[in-house]
Amino acid sequence: MPDWSYRTIFRPLLFSLPAELSRDLTLQTFGMLGKLPFGSFIIRTMGHMEMSSILQGNLEQIHIKYPVGLSGGIDPHVKAHKAISEIGFGFIEVGPVTLNKTNCEQPILRDKEKEAIIYPDPYANDGADKILERLKIDCTKLPLMFRLRHSSGSNLKEAFEEICTLSGKVSGYASGYYLDILDELRSIDETIKLCQRLIHFYSSRPEKKPILIYIPLDLPANELTALLHSIPLKGFSGFIIGDSIQTSRGHEVAKAGKNPSIEKIAVIRKHFGKEKTVIASSGVHEPLDALDLIETGADFIQLHSGLVYSGPGLPKRVNEVILYERSRSVKPDAAASFWRYWGWMCLLGIGMIVGGIIAWIIALTSVLLPYDEAFLGMQTDEIKDIYPQLIKFMSHDRITLAGTMISIGILYFILGRFGLRYELHWAKTALLASGIVGFISFFLYLGHGYFDPLHALAAVLLLPMFVLAMRSKGNQTLKGQPNLVNDRNWLLAQWGQFMFVILGIAFAIGGLTISYVGITDVFVKEDLCYLQIPTDQLIQTNERLLSLIAHDRAGFGGALLSNSIALLATALWGIQQGKRWVWWMFLLGGFPGFLGAFSVHWMIGYNDFIHLLPAYFAVALYAAGLVLLFPYLMGDPKIIEYKSSLLHRAENI
Repeated sequence: MPDWSYRTIFRPLLFSLPAELSRDLTLQTFGMLGKLPFGSFIIRTMGHMEMSSILQGNLEQIHIKYPVGLSGGIDPHVKAHKAISEIGFGFIEVGPVTLNKTNCEQPILRDKEKEAIIYPDPYANDGADKILERLKIDCTKLPLMFRLRHSSGSNLKEAFEEICTLSGKVSGYASGYYLDILDELRSIDETIKLCQRLIHFYSSRPEKKPILIYIPLDLPANELTALLHSIPLKGFSGFIIGDSIQTSRGHEVAKAGKNPSIEKIAVIRKHFGKEKTVIASSGVHEPLDALDLIETGADFIQLHSGLVYSGPGLPKRVNEVILYERSRSVKPDAAASFWRYWGWMCLLGIGMIVGGIIAWIIALTSVLLPYDEAFLGMQTDEIKDIYPQLIKFMSHDRITLAGTMISIGILYFILGRFGLRYELHWAKTALLASGIVGFISFFLYLGHGYFDPLHALAAVLLLPMFVLAMRSKGNQTLKGQPNLVNDRNWLLAQWGQFMFVILGIAFAIGGLTISYVGITDVFVKEDLCYLQIPTDQLIQTNERLLSLIAHDRAGFGGALLSNSIALLATALWGIQQGKRWVWWMFLLGGFPGFLGAFSVHWMIGYNDFIHLLPAYFAVALYAAGLVLLFPYLMGDPKIIEYKSSLLHRAENI
């Protein structure tokens, strides 16, 4: 459920349901997907969250691959940990966890205007035993940070014993512990004593795991200061800043929690400097919020309400802006020369464009080449005399193929020039997948026993270029500043991205269908109505006619599938704010294909509405996607960065 589907389709539907029902429905579905044989692959493909050593860090002895964690309030019943771990999280909070189940009969509420989730009881959970039982089923390789909480109303001794018992119960799964021991019913002096006893307890244990003290977001400043001055310097790893503030409606987790988090981080850093780890878990609803918290002194970020309101793409977006900020001090590698790898992809693209133009000219004039006529044992004029519509129909097949070839060439050239040149991982993956499918589709031509020497020659010439281009390492995650805010342009871009993703999927389905028809039945019902020739009669006239037409159809289907993969991969992974070349690639790459498809149908009078309906649908998606993506992709990157910095300053003020 990436942002382009969540913000456009699923969030409006889910927000029409009660908060708890929509949460459970989402997690149940997402969790089921993660448990399927190829579920994790599908989730990774949708998001394409690429690892980078620059993002990796450590919490004492725990290795954390991404600085973004998931708050325990998102998945309190542990239904989707495995699936969630694939969308850019580096660790997961489990909890709050109490020894026994804590029930709450009141409903969870949403406040869309404040982007808030309101919990009547922030400590409601299924109890340690049930949570551990579910962790056995829904396991994840990510570090699990258990937030341990004593029972409500516990005295000092009871609270200590419960936390110690909980630690023993969950130790087999826990990578570290959050000690949620501050209680409004207990004096700060008692809390300090409890904290000191627990630190001593964990220090004496043989297992050495990170221990972080949970600081409620609404803890008064004087109590926080007293706590910081009283706890021992050694024996614990740091602090986790809570995510909820108690109000008259309940405990609110909201975007407004960012500023209180900043205040508490500043107090902690003033007292401890950089010695202790600080995790901030409130108020991150867009990437800029995470940067503000990190700039103040947070080492790691946890997402809660922001994931619900912004979308499941938020962890990836936060990772990207953190990567961008950390990479600014790293000297970039020298640009690769044209002949090293990326230039070969540009040449391959040019070759496809030239080949497509030549094929278009032939399809408009002679239609058949001499070796086509030699294979048939018939001249073009002979076929025209017998079946006047057949040559027009073959021209229709070949022009649509030519337009698709030109489109592929444009996509390859631009992806090579602006993506592969800078070692972008997603661009190499898109070109690799598309190219493999394109070259393999050559064998579809052999389905009916027809060998096309010109196409074989083109494949022989282009394949070495493809192999040379794939020498690229493709080890870069991004180039340029990623998006920082959930502004209007970003929201429009989600709709635009949705259009192009659907277009790419539609082209893939179309390519597979056309290829299948080409190597099996050859014609669809509308084709036969246009030709006014039964297939049997065509075979009786010249059985090789069917093989030649099947060769054209299967080839076009393979080309369309190859085109769809490059388009879909770019739509899924390549839409980054200010990347004008992506918008121009969509525009220029789509135009020849649509021009060829519509012009030849009008030219030969093949205007069956049902037959052309998929093309009308595709061009509508294409046009709408270009319009919706224009403000996001075509904005001046310098202006974007300037506006973002101004907003950043305003937020801090």
